[in-house]
Amino acid sequence: MTATLFRSDPYLREAPGRVTAVLPEGGVVLSASLFYPRGGGQPGDTGRLDWPGGGMRVSDTVKEGDESIVLLPAEGDPRPEVGMPVTQVLEWERRHLHMRIHTALHLLSVVIPLPVTGGAIGAGKGRLDFDMPDAPENKTELERALNDLVMRDLPVTEDWITDEELQANPGLVKTMSVAPPMGAGRVRLIRIGEGETQIDLQPCGGTHVRRTGEIGQIRLGKIEKKGRQNRRVTLELAG
Repeated sequence: MTATLFRSDPYLREAPGRVTAVLPEGGVVLSASLFYPRGGGQPGDTGRLDWPGGGMRVSDTVKEGDESIVLLPAEGDPRPEVGMPVTQVLEWERRHLHMRIHTALHLLSVVIPLPVTGGAIGAGKGRLDFDMPDAPENKTELERALNDLVMRDLPVTEDWITDEELQANPGLVKTMSVAPPMGAGRVRLIRIGEGETQIDLQPCGGTHVRRTGEIGQIRLGKIEKKGRQNRRVTLELAG
């Protein structure tokens, strides 16, 4: 099982690791991963592994089964040997953009309180698909509401509940297309705000900023029709 350093500290940019497996197709598995694996609409992290006398560019990060995280090497790069200690170096600027966008999309699900049918996170841009037959009447008001939540600088924290508690509270799940990961006995929740200022609480395995103010100003992009019942809403960072 790969320990998840990206979850215990999403701001960690460099960390040691030890190679536990090198897969026949080329992927490298470490004892603990600084790199977030592709999933939940968030891309896999990139960066590099360094070791004495060598190094490997990490072109993507994916999951292998339920427990292993696999680092995919750039084409032609060498791979470390099993048992070798390495230094993981994250491509931080790209990850931080993902964190800002991911948290912004949670805010989008607050100002548009409708079921989410899909989503995607990019480096500075993202989108959510909503079960929304008609387009919003005033995009300017939505954008203002989003930026108001950013400017409130609300704390973004995590909590954990059991599988049984989530099953007893199905309203926590906003996504219709992707079920939260269950089966390990507990589910991670992301909370925005606290106490009377709490505005959102939902299952999520991704990486997020510490406070909404860190997102920065948001611009709403296109609102497109995607099927009879669906509207795709895009947003991007203004700076």
